[in-house]
Formats: sequence, C-alpha cells, structure tokens
Amino acid sequence: MATKTIVALEDDLDGGPAAETVRFSLGDAEYEIDLSAANAAAFRQQLAPFVARARKAGTGPHRRAARTAASQERSGDIRAWARGRGIKLGDRGRIPASVIEQYQTATKAR
Repeated sequence: MATKTIVALEDDLDGGPAAETVRFSLGDAEYEIDLSAANAAAFRQQLAPFVARARKAGTGPHRRAARTAASQERSGDIRAWARGRGIKLGDRGRIPASVIEQYQTATKAR
C-alpha cells in the first residue's frame, strides 16, 4: 500500500492558501510567516519605506566573549601547577587538555 503525504501552506493572516513562507527579523528575534502572494506583496510594500532607508547588516566578525577573571585565575593556577612539576607551558595561549586533566586529577584528591 502506498501513502501520499500532501503539505499545504495556510496563510497565517486569513487562513487561505499560502504561496510562500516569508522570513524576517526584528530586534534579536527571527520570524517566519506563511502568506498568500497578495499578503506577501502587501507585507513587502508596508516595509518598503523602512527598507529603502535602512542599511544592510552584515554577518561581520563576531566578538569573542571576554575571559572572566575567574577563568584567567584558573589558567594561572594551572600554569603554576604545571611549572612546579616540570611541565613546560608558555605564558599565553591554550593549555593542552592533557595538562588540564592532570591538574584536575591532582587537585581533586585534596
């Protein structure tokens, strides 16, 4: 036996058949709405004066979150612990996971 599944979009404004899903964002939220061709055109027409005067927002470089003081202090503790055991680490940069694991194992027993 065969099964046939039909997906039909319904206009979220008037309940009729929808022609497309319109995506937009406002503030920090993104939205989707299913609209008929007429309602999609009306939506775009209403936004047109705002879009005409707006500038495109790029997906430029995202800033990394700043390291917390606790995170910096923990890194310093790990580096000092490692040096005390003859493990060579630089003053900056990522601490190898194996060194972090050794530190956690050694300090957990206390």
